[in-house]
Amino acid sequence: MSKLQDQKSIRFPQGTVREYSWNILQIVLFAGALLVNLVIPSKHMVDLFPYRVVLGIFLLIFLVQIIVSFSNNNVKRKIQYSAQFYCALGVAFILWDLLTEKFNLLPLPFFPSLAQIIQVMVEDAATLLLSTGYSIRLLVIGFVIGLLLGLITGVLMGWYKKWHYWLFPGIKIIGVIPATAWIPIVMIIFPSSFYASIALIVISVWFPVAFMTSTGIANIPNSYFEAAKTLGAGEKFLIFKVGIPGAMPSIITGVYMATALAFTTLVVSEMIGAKAGLGWYINWAKGWSNYAKVYASIIIMAVVFSLLMALFFKIRDRLLIWQKGLLK
Repeated sequence: MSKLQDQKSIRFPQGTVREYSWNILQIVLFAGALLVNLVIPSKHMVDLFPYRVVLGIFLLIFLVQIIVSFSNNNVKRKIQYSAQFYCALGVAFILWDLLTEKFNLLPLPFFPSLAQIIQVMVEDAATLLLSTGYSIRLLVIGFVIGLLLGLITGVLMGWYKKWHYWLFPGIKIIGVIPATAWIPIVMIIFPSSFYASIALIVISVWFPVAFMTSTGIANIPNSYFEAAKTLGAGEKFLIFKVGIPGAMPSIITGVYMATALAFTTLVVSEMIGAKAGLGWYINWAKGWSNYAKVYASIIIMAVVFSLLMALFFKIRDRLLIWQKGLLK
């Protein structure tokens, strides 16, 4: 085989460079962030190695993704879709590094460098992991109890007029009050801050789920129930096979609203009296003016909650698979 033939065999297909232009740019920007950190002297006393490792991991992942995308169209679509976001992230990394660690233009301790934040994550890994576990445990327990109460209450209000008459005014009054406003009362009623925090999360979840479940059942066309009755369906069948499935889009909306409220309530409740958790960690670090730890906790919180939301969307897509193609 001639030399010319060898050169043709390694040539990229026509249009490949244009297709991957944003992906190439994201690699250049993250390599630039690494170069900036390596070349320009630092003005802070910080261990730079963990930050450089993180940038190296990003670069390695980008390269592997591009190689895999040559044989997998799903991966190709995903990395091309997210490339512009990572380009912006690479620019943000460079600017943040220059403004903090390299030129010290943003004041400490309020604006620590990314290297300081990652160093804290490494040094405080055990405490942060324990705090994350406490927060997830508190969130799951409170959310599940609130969800069950909301579903039961919502079905009762949506199906029976007497339950609606007696329950709806109470939910309407309690539901419009932010859950955090109940802190002084739950701290008296419950024996520990743990149970008080669970009660606050339950309150924050209960109202939106109950209200949306009740509204969803009430909005189902009567023709659905009448058609089921003509086929001999009883009350139990009508509730569990027609009412709840028909109200599922509204229930999912209520659960989504409740999830956001539960996150907010979790963080606030952990800042008051809790002995562990990410909210407690933020409050403790703020007391020592260690804002690198505050940012580290916020980043972990964002990652954990994003993963939980991704799980929620997966479950939603599974439950509402019958809507696929009906909604834009």
